[in-house]
Amino acid sequence: MLTQQLRHGFALLLALLLTACSSVRPWQNLPLPPDVALPAASSLAPDVGPPVKQDSSMLFAITISGGGARAAAFGYGVLDALRQTQVHWNGRDIALLDELDVISGVSGGSFIAAYYAAFGQRTFPAFEKDFLYQNFQDTLISNVLRPAALYELSSPWFGRTQLLARRLDELFKGKTFGDLAARPGLLISATDLSLGSSFVFSQEQFELICSDLASVPLSFAVASSSAVPIALSPTTLKNHNDVCPRPPNSLNGAAPTDYRVRLLRDSQRSYLDAKTRPYIHLVDGGLADNLGLRTLLEQSLAAGGIRNAARRTSKNAIQKLVIIAINAERDPSERIDASDKVPDTLQVFDALLFGAGARVTQETLGLLTDTAQVWRSELKHSAAQDNDTFTPDAQIYVVNVNLRDAPELLQRKALLQIPTALSIVRADVRRLVEAGRHILLESPEFKALLKSFDGDRKTYAANKLLF
Repeated sequence: MLTQQLRHGFALLLALLLTACSSVRPWQNLPLPPDVALPAASSLAPDVGPPVKQDSSMLFAITISGGGARAAAFGYGVLDALRQTQVHWNGRDIALLDELDVISGVSGGSFIAAYYAAFGQRTFPAFEKDFLYQNFQDTLISNVLRPAALYELSSPWFGRTQLLARRLDELFKGKTFGDLAARPGLLISATDLSLGSSFVFSQEQFELICSDLASVPLSFAVASSSAVPIALSPTTLKNHNDVCPRPPNSLNGAAPTDYRVRLLRDSQRSYLDAKTRPYIHLVDGGLADNLGLRTLLEQSLAAGGIRNAARRTSKNAIQKLVIIAINAERDPSERIDASDKVPDTLQVFDALLFGAGARVTQETLGLLTDTAQVWRSELKHSAAQDNDTFTPDAQIYVVNVNLRDAPELLQRKALLQIPTALSIVRADVRRLVEAGRHILLESPEFKALLKSFDGDRKTYAANKLLF
C-alpha cells in the first residue's frame, strides 16, 4: 500500500514538475567588449592545425553541403582524399589539405567542417569513431525524453535544438571559435528565420550585431545550422548593436547596381537596428543556401570583384584560386509524379526539400560557374594594379564533387536514397566515404588542378573500394 502511494506521489510530483514552466535559459552570446578591436588570438596548440603556411601562392576553400550524416560522411571522404594527395609546388612536397585556407559547412556538412577546424589532422580517423559510427540520433532522442530535459523544454527560452547543442558540445570538447587555429578559417551557415537569408558565423556577420564571435561555442553554431524546422527549434542570438562601441562603416557609400548586392546590403543593414530586431532567430542553413556558397559569391560581388575580395593576402602572391564545392544532396524518396494520388504531407515535405531545394542548389552551382568565368576574365583582361593580390598568370579552379556523379560501380542509386538523418548505418558510412574519395579523384576539374602543379603529381589516395 505504501509503495503504491509512493508511486502515485512520485507520478504527481513529476506531473507538477512537467506542467510548471521552467525558467531555464540556454547559452547567450556576449556583446563585443569596448576595448576589443579584433577577436582574441587563437589559444589552440599549434600542432592541431596544418603546418604554418610557408607561402600564400594558393588560396584554397572548401564548402560542404547539408544532408545530415550523409553529408558529413561524404565530406569526410573528400577531405581524406585531399589529405592523402601530395603534389610538388614551389619547390615543396605538400599534402593538398594542408594548404586549406577556408572551410565552410551547412547543416550536416557543418559537423565535419567544424570538427576538422577544431582538431585538424586528428580528424582522421577520430571523426569516424566520435560521430560517423555513433548512434547520435538515438542518443539525442533518449536525452529529449529524460524528465530533466522535459522540464527544461517547458521553458519558453529553451528549445529542442539546445539539447542537440549540448550533445555537440561533447563532440567538439567544449571548443569555441576563439579556440580555433588561424587556418583554416571556419564558416558555418544558418538561416535567419525572419529574413530567409543566410546567417554566417563569421567575424563580419557578428560585427553587425556587435557580438563576440570568439566566445561562441562551435556546438551552438553547428546546432543552429542543423535546426530543421518542426523537428528542431530555432536558436536565438541577442543583437547588441544598440550598445555597440564601434558601429561598422562598410555599409556606407553609393547604392550598388547589382540586385544581389542590394539584397545583401539590405539584409546586413537590418542588423544595425537593434530596437526593431533585438533578437535573431536561426534555423537550418540549407533553407537559404544548402551549399554555403551564395554569401561568399555575393560578398565578392559587393567587394567589386575577385581582386578586391582577396585584398587580405600579400601582394602578387596568389597563383591559384581553388574552390571545391561538395554537394551531398540526395534524390526525393519517391517520384510523386508517377501517381495520380494526392501527395501526403510527408511526400510534399520530401519533394520540397529534395526537389525544389535541388533546383536552388543547381542555380547556386550555376552562379558559381558563371562567377568563376567572370573572375577569369577579370584577371585576364583587367590591368593589374600596384596592390594586386594575383600574379599575372594566376589560374582559377572550381571543382564540383557531387554525390549524384557517383558511378554505378559505387551503387549510385542506393547512395542517393540514404536518408537525411543524424545517424546512418555503418555500411552506408563506408560507401559514402569511398564515394567522396572516388568522385574527387575522378573529377576532370580536379585532374586539371593536379596537372597544373610542378612535375609529376604524387598521390597516395588509395583507389580500391572499401566494400
